[in-house]
Parts: sequence; structure tokens; C-alpha cells
Amino acid sequence: MTAIRIMRAGPLTTLQDAGRFGYLRHGISASGPMDRAAYNRAGTWLGAGGSTAIEFTTAGLGFVVEGGSLAAACDGGSFALRHNGKATDWPARLTLQHGDVVEIAPGPAGNYGYLRFDHEIEVPLLLGSRSTNLVAGLGGFDGRALRTGDRLDLGARVKRAMSLHPRPTTLVAAPIRFIWGLHADLFSEDVRQGFVTSAFVVSQRIDRMGARLEDRSGVFAGSPILSLVSDAVVPGDIQILGDGTPIVLMRDHQPTGGYPRIGTVIDADLDRLAQMRPGSAVRFQSVTLTRAQALIRAGQS
Repeated sequence: MTAIRIMRAGPLTTLQDAGRFGYLRHGISASGPMDRAAYNRAGTWLGAGGSTAIEFTTAGLGFVVEGGSLAAACDGGSFALRHNGKATDWPARLTLQHGDVVEIAPGPAGNYGYLRFDHEIEVPLLLGSRSTNLVAGLGGFDGRALRTGDRLDLGARVKRAMSLHPRPTTLVAAPIRFIWGLHADLFSEDVRQGFVTSAFVVSQRIDRMGARLEDRSGVFAGSPILSLVSDAVVPGDIQILGDGTPIVLMRDHQPTGGYPRIGTVIDADLDRLAQMRPGSAVRFQSVTLTRAQALIRAGQS
């Protein structure tokens, strides 16, 4: 059986497919790729392929192929890629043989990268998905992050269609668009105005649950501490914590939250926010729900 053996993996390297939907009422978020567009592009470079990807972070990834041949494609952020010691352009499609070694190292931009194969990764479906939920400890590879020594068995080769040649994607420097949230009116007009005119900074505290932002302009410094009855939250919700820290909820978010939500990042921009490294400046721009829905229908970002 064809397999890959993990030689090196960062602490948040996980298996992710499109996600586990429909279980939020039971306390289980959908998970799935932090950058859905990059995950999908990796499949495009293969001409389809297995639905499950390895999602890795700026710590990179290394693996060796065991037992057979396979095709692989990678995308997301901007990383340094080496195949059997030879530098290769990013993103890439690779043809791999038994004994081949692939090394992915940090590059100049992005937090998350994706590796997909022309085989399905042989881990069990759990509630209809192979995605890893690190918070709940379920799915993926024993419900945990991958680590050195893990062996991922690959199933039968997936029938592929015509594929496109991999091409780089430009990371757009533009405001993160959002729609005003359920609790926006709890904040004064001055605070709301400051939210869309001031720059925030991505902090070091980012993970699959959420991205905390530094409020260096003090937009929320004078706001009263608000604690609400907990209700359902979704990816992209912008919560304002009791100390005034904004946090954008991401793919492994908790099912409910008791902090006010000033807005929600639209789906078209959540991937881009996920790829912004600590220290990056973030500005927000409000759009209407109609506009957000139109962008999704058009497949724009």
C-alpha cells in the first residue's frame, strides 16, 4: 500500500477536508481548511483527487513516500518547497515515487498551506467528515495533530480530470470586509466609527479557534465591559472581549459566545484574514449582506 511517513510536522499540522457541517447544535464546529480557496486550488492542480488534505503552518512539513507512486499538489500562503533536495516553485504539482522526500519550509507570506494527493487518506469518516477538530479531539488522525513518525496510508487512486498548471496567487492588501453584527448597537457611534477608521494588528495569539487583534489605537479602551447571555456564533464573528480585545472566530470556534459581536467577517475575506501573519495591520470595511452574498455567488475574494 502507498503511504507517506511524516518526518517533520509543526504543532498545528492536521488533516482537513471540506468540513463537518450540521453539528454545531451538538457543540461541534465544522472545522475544515482555514483557507478554503487554497485547499480548493490544490485540488484543481490535481484535477480533483482525494478530498482530505494535510494542512500545515509556518513550521512547515516533511515526509517520505513509502510503497508506491502518487501525485500531489500544494498551495496556500507562500512556502519554500524541495523535492529530493531540489528547490521547486510554489505552488506545485509533484509526481512522487517510493523513497522520494518532500520538504516544505517557511516562506515569505501566509500561515497555512495545503497538500493534497490523487488518493484518499485512509482515516475514518466521523460524522461525515475526515476533518480534525483539535478542540473536541475528534476526526482526522486519532483526533490530534500529526507528528514525526506518523504513517498515513493512502487508498485507491482517485480518478482525475484535466488539471490546470499551478500558478501563484497574489495576496491582496485590502481592508477585511464585514457586516455589522447583532450587537453593534451596543457600542457608541464613536466606537463604531473608530472600528472602521483605525488599524488593528494581528497578534501572536492566533490558532484554528480564533485570531486576536491588538487594539493599539484604543478603539475599545473606553467601552464598558459587556457580558451577554451566550448564544450561537459562526466563523468570522468579531467578538470584543471583556478587556476590549477584538477576536475573530475561525474554523474551530466554540459553539456559543457570551461577548458582544460587533460584526462578522464575510466568507469572501475570511481566508485572507487567516493567512495574515502576526504583526500585520488589519483594517475593516463594512459591506451590506446583499453585497457579501453577491461576492460568494460570484466566487470573488
